[in-house]
Amino acid sequence: MVVSIALAGKPNCGKSTFFKAATLANVEIANYPFTTIDANNGVGYVRATCPCRELKLDCGNCRDGVRFVHIGMIDVAGLVPDAHKGRGLGNAFLDNLRQARAIIHVIDASGGTDIEGNPVPLGSHDPLADIAFLDHEITMWIFGILKRNWERLSRKVQAEGLKLEETIAAQLEGAGITDGHVKTALTKLKLPRDKPHMWTDEQIIELSDMLRAESKPFIIAANKIDVAPQDNVERLFKAGAIPVSAAAEVALRMADKSGAIKYIPGDPDFSESPNLSDAQREALSKIRALMKKNGGTGIQRCINETVFRLLDLIVVYPVEDENKFTDKNGRILPDAFLLKRGSTARDLAFMVHTDIGKGFLYAVDARTKMRLGEKYELKNGDIVKIVAVK
Repeated sequence: MVVSIALAGKPNCGKSTFFKAATLANVEIANYPFTTIDANNGVGYVRATCPCRELKLDCGNCRDGVRFVHIGMIDVAGLVPDAHKGRGLGNAFLDNLRQARAIIHVIDASGGTDIEGNPVPLGSHDPLADIAFLDHEITMWIFGILKRNWERLSRKVQAEGLKLEETIAAQLEGAGITDGHVKTALTKLKLPRDKPHMWTDEQIIELSDMLRAESKPFIIAANKIDVAPQDNVERLFKAGAIPVSAAAEVALRMADKSGAIKYIPGDPDFSESPNLSDAQREALSKIRALMKKNGGTGIQRCINETVFRLLDLIVVYPVEDENKFTDKNGRILPDAFLLKRGSTARDLAFMVHTDIGKGFLYAVDARTKMRLGEKYELKNGDIVKIVAVK
């Protein structure tokens, strides 16, 4: 299953530019609210170190030892306050978040758009005000789903002895919330499980907020730092945001694609072609200064932190020939899978193919040639051969 990350935020905050920077997809980008009417879906990439250099091989699947593992990305249309009540483009776009395992909350650091995404004089809106409202909208969206049938379900739990966790999870299954999320939330909140029909709306909202935090973790991308007042950037940084210039990343990726520069996404710098015009050099020098100040454009950092820190995933490379690190066609390290930290060799077998998982016998560490049991806990960067009954 491909990991999906949503880009969310108010209209006109730069989500579509972020999406284009991450996927090089052709999306509509304009300076007015609701440019994105339907959610855009694309393929982005998390950056990892490819093992081929360590093995002194050329896998042909990386750039200078940098491996990019694909993930799904969803550019959700802009949300405005009270979207859960149908304001703006309404609940349809909260529904686009269902399939996302994490959210990158894109903030307009420039202060050049108000809370609803309308253009205002640069710096006149406080971007910190944009952070809390998205949490609130998602929480109230979850609350609305729960509240719809709460009285009937809670009384059914008490009368029929159903498990509360399973009942709540079944109600929220479409929102991507699992039994595990519900169990964790209930344990942290210490709500009276034997009397759910007595819970107040405030308690259900508290539960909804915890479920949001558990099921839809997020990071903050402070976008438009190339035009943002420095005070805004510093305050957002203190709030935990990652400084981002999606516009600069788009320019770099397009320039790299054309051969004008050599740029590997996530690098803090780039190298220029000797054939650039003076105008091109001047434009690139401004981007270079921005990257030097912020350690890059921030796009790849946002994606990597979401995948590796928030979701706690690792990259594992399955092979069929543990001696040559190839598949049956001789391709070196052809695949890279993202798995939850703590996953086992058997979990990897099921990801490769259901039949291989069912027929799992053992695995082999391709580096050490040691046999691994089904409960072996995979480590980031492992290269593994799966042996199964055919």
